[in-house]
Amino acid sequence: ISHICLSISANFDAFGFYGLLFAMFSIVCLGSSVWGHHMFTVGLDVKTAVFFSSVTMIIGVPTGIKVFTWLYMLLNSSVNASDPVLWWVVSFIVLFTFGGVTGIVLSACV
Repeated sequence: ISHICLSISANFDAFGFYGLLFAMFSIVCLGSSVWGHHMFTVGLDVKTAVFFSSVTMIIGVPTGIKVFTWLYMLLNSSVNASDPVLWWVVSFIVLFTFGGVTGIVLSACV
């Protein structure tokens, strides 16, 4: 998505090299624990459920940075509104955000 947004917006970078680098590095570093938010099931003890909930909430920070970066690049582009690639990217961002919000709601119920 980042490459598509960069190519259709004709920008050199969105929030700068270090903004994207921070977001991608954070997602990679949390990758060792990201499986935790997929393992959220009923019947876990309290400590394990709190761990899975925390991992789910923490992974939302760099993911949110990426989403706002994509939106920033799209809003500053001069792409035609009838371009199918634009609608595919916007649809992906909407579904990605909806999935993230449902994950945060699920993790907050502990």
